[in-house]
Amino acid sequence: MNLNKIHNVYFIGIGGIGMSAIARYFKANGKKVTGYDKTRTPITDSLSALGIEIHYDDAVKNIPISFLDAKETIVVFTPAVPKDHEELAYFKSNGFTVVKRSEILGEITKNTFCLGVAGTHGKTTTSSILGHIMQPEEATAFLGGIAENYNSNLILGNDKVSVVEADEFDRSFLRLSPNIACITSMDADHLDIYGEAEMLQQSFVEFANKVTDTLIIAKGLPLVGLTYAVEAAADYKAYDIRIQNGAYLFNVKTPTGNINDIEFNLPGRHNVMNALAALAMADVYGVSTEVIKKQLQSFRGVQRRFSYKIKTDAIVLIDDYAHHPTEIKAVENSVREMYPTQKVLAVFQPHLFSRTRDFADGFAESLSKFDEVLLLDIYPAREKPIQGITSSWLLDKMNIENKQLTTKQKVIEDVLKSDAKIVVLIGAGDIGLLVDDIKVKLEEKYNVLT
Repeated sequence: MNLNKIHNVYFIGIGGIGMSAIARYFKANGKKVTGYDKTRTPITDSLSALGIEIHYDDAVKNIPISFLDAKETIVVFTPAVPKDHEELAYFKSNGFTVVKRSEILGEITKNTFCLGVAGTHGKTTTSSILGHIMQPEEATAFLGGIAENYNSNLILGNDKVSVVEADEFDRSFLRLSPNIACITSMDADHLDIYGEAEMLQQSFVEFANKVTDTLIIAKGLPLVGLTYAVEAAADYKAYDIRIQNGAYLFNVKTPTGNINDIEFNLPGRHNVMNALAALAMADVYGVSTEVIKKQLQSFRGVQRRFSYKIKTDAIVLIDDYAHHPTEIKAVENSVREMYPTQKVLAVFQPHLFSRTRDFADGFAESLSKFDEVLLLDIYPAREKPIQGITSSWLLDKMNIENKQLTTKQKVIEDVLKSDAKIVVLIGAGDIGLLVDDIKVKLEEKYNVLT
């Protein structure tokens, strides 16, 4: 595939977080870009602001005429698109080059020096931190979240070095050609794709085997590579961790020496671990200690990753993308570390019927650690309902007194009834679209000046 000969790129599912980063990349490189998505969102609005035309009705008639030449156009689609999608079927049956998002990302990065971040948890934050560290090196970073420093999921640099979030969903990361990679975790997830946890683990082994130069792994994973850990013996070890003026300060032992008094402003020990992984990758690549420290100190986070929407003495509102029991536990641990004496309300929207089924006990356990829980209906995404798998069924499993079901229409009312001073919105579905309305009403209730 010669990307230089392609003039038009058509995206089916252009509003996806990974898809939109690639759309931005092609637009910035002078290609004509357009596409379809089923829902208008802040991401699609941001693409439209770049001059990318997007439509929201699946119909061949909506495809611009200039994109109907199979020799000039490549079509990129996300696996989340249903098989009966009219536009996708048209392109496939009329001789167009049709590729998955993972395939085109592999093509873009295969001739670069590629740094890939994989793992069932932490990869978005870690790759965003790494992209920020590598920005002075003019690396181009493709991220799975909106980095606050850039208000984008693309950090545009040169075509020599790339930073890529290596996604295990649909085995996408096996399309990449990483020179340096890290694996943050290998917990069971995406069992709707893999069937068994062992198959998921095997895919990580296959990814590890594709790394040409250096593999970096969280200590304890069943792989061979340079290890990293917090307050435990490893090739890269973070230690002497303390909180000062709301930020972490810590030291790192590396294979060649020490880096002292690193300042990092994201809450939660798991984010120290993410920062450490990014530091290790940048150090192996050859970024100077001075640049690493400066970039870690200035990193402002990723939207919907423990994002403060309100932060006052009267009320705190936090928004987080967590959608797996391990991630919810990390959110709860972070909240307790920052606000050990305050009552915490969690508003959770489960993501996928299959994930809710497969990890129901873990969800129940992690959610029960909060003081109060509001549970929204399961967000289906690409799935059809599974009989018996409902939010009511999950609620019954939770060992907590203050728990109740809610709806998108009623959730603001239910949040306002609570006397919790810390409110955390959790989930990977469309709960993020409720944040601004909840924020406004909480500001009104607590007389927060904006």
